[in-house]
Amino acid sequence: MKIVQEFEKATLGAGCFWCVEAIFQRIKGVKSVISGYSGGIVENPTYEEVCSGRTWHAEVVQIIFDPKVISYEEILNVFWNIHDPTSLNGQGPDKGTQYRSIILYHNEEQKRIAEKSKTEVSKKFDKPIVTEIKPLTKFYKAEDYHQDYYNRNRNIPYCRFVIHPKLKKLKLE
Repeated sequence: MKIVQEFEKATLGAGCFWCVEAIFQRIKGVKSVISGYSGGIVENPTYEEVCSGRTWHAEVVQIIFDPKVISYEEILNVFWNIHDPTSLNGQGPDKGTQYRSIILYHNEEQKRIAEKSKTEVSKKFDKPIVTEIKPLTKFYKAEDYHQDYYNRNRNIPYCRFVIHPKLKKLKLE
């Protein structure tokens, strides 16, 4: 008898996908993290097009996870704790619509969980949460040089001064 492993997907945007990818790669139960673009209007966008702000795509990560090890609710708890969901169109040094906070749900159950989670977490903030919750329509994998970015480029300034301190603060490195 062959055992089929059933993984689930979560697609989230919380600023620069390099940061979000590096964090989720270190979470137990996460099998893989793919950086990409979603939530916009242009088919097969390039990084340069997304950076222009004219595609309306956000930098997102698609997380493949084992629901027997980590639940979607727990994935969202990590999401809420790694960025400022009250910051419109940006996180830290990264500004623009491509860096917005967004949850792209894959099914109605994820939508329900995301909305409930947003309501619960909003009680912890003084300002309104601006995180969008939308259905995932299409996910476009980012160019290869964006994949596994932090692990391959730890010594560039952005990784040393933005990503590494975040990982340290979260006790993931």
